[in-house]
Amino acid sequence: MGDLRPRTVWLGHPEKRDQRYPRNVINNQKYNFFTFLPGVLYNQFKYFFNLYFLLLACSQFVDELRLGALYTYWVPLVGKSLLKNKVLVLFITIGREAVEEIRCSIRDKEVNSHIYSKLLPRGTVKVKSSGIQVGDLIMVEKGECINRLYLPLAGSCFLRTDQLDGETDWKLRLPVACTQRLPTADLLQIRSYVYAEEPNIDIHTFNGTFTREDGDPPVNESLSIENTLWASTVIASGKRTVGVVIYTGKELRGVMNTSNPKNKMGLFDLEVNCLTKILFGALVVVSLVMVALQHFAGRWYLQIFRFLLLFSNIVPISLRVNLDLGKMVFSWMINRDSKIPGTVVRASTIPEELGRISYLLTDKTGTLTQNEMVFRRLHLGTVAYGMDSMDEVQSHVFSAYTQVNTMPPTMAPAATKVRKTISSRVHEAVKAIALVHNVTPVYEANGVTDQAEAEQHYEDTCRVYQAASPDEVSLVQWTESVGLTLVGRDQSSMQLRTPSGQILNFTILQIFPFTYESKRMGIIVRDESTGEITFYMKGADAVMAGIVQYNDWLEEECGNMAREGLRVLVVSKKSLTEEQYQDFEARYVQAKLSVHDRSLKVATVIESLEMEMELLCLTGVEDQLQTDVRPTLEILRNAGIKVWMLTGDKMETATCTAKNAHLVTRNQDIHIFRAVTTRGEAHLELNSFRRKHDCALVISGDSLEVCLKYYEYEFMELACQSPAVVCCRCAPTQKAQIVRLLQERTGKLTCAVGESPRPHALLRPSNCTIDPTKQCEGKQASLAADFSVTQFKHLGRLLMVHGRNSYKRSAALSQFVIHRSLCISTMQAVFSSVFYFASVPLYQGFLIVGYSTIYTMFPVFSLVLDKDVKSEVAMLYPELYKDLLKGRPLSFKTFLIWVLISIYQGSIIMYGAMLLFESEFVHIVAISFTSLILTELLMVALTVQTWHWLMMVAELLSLSCYVASLVFLHDYIDVYFIATVSFLWKVTVITLVSCLPLYILKYLRRRFSPPSYSKLTS
Repeated sequence: MGDLRPRTVWLGHPEKRDQRYPRNVINNQKYNFFTFLPGVLYNQFKYFFNLYFLLLACSQFVDELRLGALYTYWVPLVGKSLLKNKVLVLFITIGREAVEEIRCSIRDKEVNSHIYSKLLPRGTVKVKSSGIQVGDLIMVEKGECINRLYLPLAGSCFLRTDQLDGETDWKLRLPVACTQRLPTADLLQIRSYVYAEEPNIDIHTFNGTFTREDGDPPVNESLSIENTLWASTVIASGKRTVGVVIYTGKELRGVMNTSNPKNKMGLFDLEVNCLTKILFGALVVVSLVMVALQHFAGRWYLQIFRFLLLFSNIVPISLRVNLDLGKMVFSWMINRDSKIPGTVVRASTIPEELGRISYLLTDKTGTLTQNEMVFRRLHLGTVAYGMDSMDEVQSHVFSAYTQVNTMPPTMAPAATKVRKTISSRVHEAVKAIALVHNVTPVYEANGVTDQAEAEQHYEDTCRVYQAASPDEVSLVQWTESVGLTLVGRDQSSMQLRTPSGQILNFTILQIFPFTYESKRMGIIVRDESTGEITFYMKGADAVMAGIVQYNDWLEEECGNMAREGLRVLVVSKKSLTEEQYQDFEARYVQAKLSVHDRSLKVATVIESLEMEMELLCLTGVEDQLQTDVRPTLEILRNAGIKVWMLTGDKMETATCTAKNAHLVTRNQDIHIFRAVTTRGEAHLELNSFRRKHDCALVISGDSLEVCLKYYEYEFMELACQSPAVVCCRCAPTQKAQIVRLLQERTGKLTCAVGESPRPHALLRPSNCTIDPTKQCEGKQASLAADFSVTQFKHLGRLLMVHGRNSYKRSAALSQFVIHRSLCISTMQAVFSSVFYFASVPLYQGFLIVGYSTIYTMFPVFSLVLDKDVKSEVAMLYPELYKDLLKGRPLSFKTFLIWVLISIYQGSIIMYGAMLLFESEFVHIVAISFTSLILTELLMVALTVQTWHWLMMVAELLSLSCYVASLVFLHDYIDVYFIATVSFLWKVTVITLVSCLPLYILKYLRRRFSPPSYSKLTS
């Protein structure tokens, strides 16, 4: 990125810059005019085997190495390089890349040409996005997308950031306080500048200051994330916003966070590459043996090259082609499955990886749960209110705001005092919950936000709440349900409506937003009717316990509510005098103006208020489980997949969710790893866990960090033996570390399931990643994932059906393609051996090309439609998935079996043709080639487990193509000979001898050693 430095930006004067800034252009193209052709060719031939076949084809230009017509080597090569991209010739690949580059260029041009309004002394002018510079004043309307970072000077607004961070909740953005009331034209008349930090990748923080020099006195104002509009966001609601541009082009944080996507290579591809290298080694050995049997006579080094070319079919050029096309078919099947609607495959190169997952690592919020909060509990210490007693809370709130005394006359004085005390406590708690938040009511009328109308009428039917957290929305919706309604809010004030319809006005003096570090948020408000200043705060019990006054019930009740699966917040308040607040404000403003260590200084000032606060209540909201989470986790567990839950929630909540979701079964014990800080403590706790068997592990992020620091190997060994693991208070970096350690220690495949931007670190290192989100398109986590599903329950079918089928089909397809190539190579070896080790090809011209294309391609590729059991059976018996975890469908054992079959069949066909031919060599070609084609078609039939009508069509079509082409193959085959009875019986005998023993062996194996699924298919 070059030298990134802080900057001073003068309003409306881009020429007053202290450094050179990048142009505000977006460029997503991979190539330019000069690098396009070399780049495309390099990407095609950078892999060893593509390059090998290129050199193979180029060798045919050397007369001494030429074995046949040039097209017999160049047609397969060109087909190889492009079938990978669904085309048949290399030039079409170049054309496809060119079309993609042109489309990308058009999209970039469209973004760079978007018209914005730029503010100048003479008025507003239209300017293209690419013409915007740092320091320009730009006006942005509602619904307009922002493609640079800018600082709003006038007009607050809500920002939709789902394209940037994946969060769907709107965020309130505020203008600079000293300019928000200025007329737009006056913004260019003031002498002011912005000091901003250097560009960085953090999209959640911003440090800067705004200085107005022509004020009396000069004004300094601190700037934070709430004063910025990031690129790749959209103005969701609000009036026209005017702002100054701070960052452009490659210095935008969205661009700095973007990395070039890397093509994932799955474990299956690595295994196939390993087998292909073995085949290449066999090719070299066979060639050397042939030359050695000639006693290295004459120009033996040329003979080695000729034999390498002659036996080049040992390394099947069509293997990569068939597998890549198969992956596309599998991805298409997943996308088209009506039982998992909305599923999107973004990594079409690894669908077979879904069939071998050993560890599934999942987030909790938004993945196992719906991330839709429902208020469940209000606890005041001496009394608690659940969903069935909310009418009591409503009556307390109503009585607090009405003058009518509804108390029965027979009520005793003591009871009256208690009733009033509880009523006032409930009222204070509800009032605090209604005030301490960042929620803003938005009024939509016919799709248009009308703030003026909202301020006048506060129509309930038009009001929706917007906030950065669904927790806060659920709390405000609850206060509305009990009678205290948030009806209005702007930057400096808030309005509540009582059950009697009275509007309560509060001035917002300060607000301290929630952060993951502080785990709390606070607000200071002044009641306009009484002038009282109150500091309200809510946060996690772990931090609030040290802030509120001493009590004997907070810790116990927080634990009880967490065990019920509720997310607990502690609400407190503190009354301030005018002098106390003025003193705090002076220190707070001074700390906010600091450029260095601002966060630390601000936190220190706020902490001076956070002492001896009055504990008001606890709130409990429930994040409900997604549909069918329990049966889905049971399916995964029965399939042999171990599920680890990695979450940032507290230990009690995470443990309760694990129990509710049946991540931990009823008959399993749970070992809660106690907090450890030293090596000795970690050692003792690991020994304690080692003595337990079949026990789920629950550990916090702090303890996990200590264990991984001192006992990484021991911890991972014990954790991998556990049936389930729950990591709570877990940072994103720890999630990524766990994924990497699992891969390194076990060598097993991992699958990360995560929603929202936080699991990005979890997603990147995993073998395959899945994003469960209701809206797959446009979300960053979804776009980072290999697969996207709309519900967690779809994981079951995605893995048990599509993953299993993709892996088994790919294994069968790859081994059959190898068999097809080894068969003809064995025949060539027998032929050369019989004829004194001559490097003369057995089949020439169209025969060698047609063999791997029109004569056998369709039946062999039709294996991608094969399946051993129906999808309903695979879902009903997930134990079938467990058989795949050992990698048996494609192993050295199965590879060796197919090699022996290929050698047997190739030898039988070749020796049989030479024994039965009559007088001419051309008869050997006719008999052996026809027997070879029939053998391949019969072997496909032998391999198929469930017939599909397209398989039958492929078999008949290939046979018909061969019979029809015999008329045109008179240069290679005696047409009159193939019409004789002698030809027919010889071909029949050779084909039966090559195939019948294999059919008998298959029958005996199914009879005496049937596969695990055979009983389910009968």
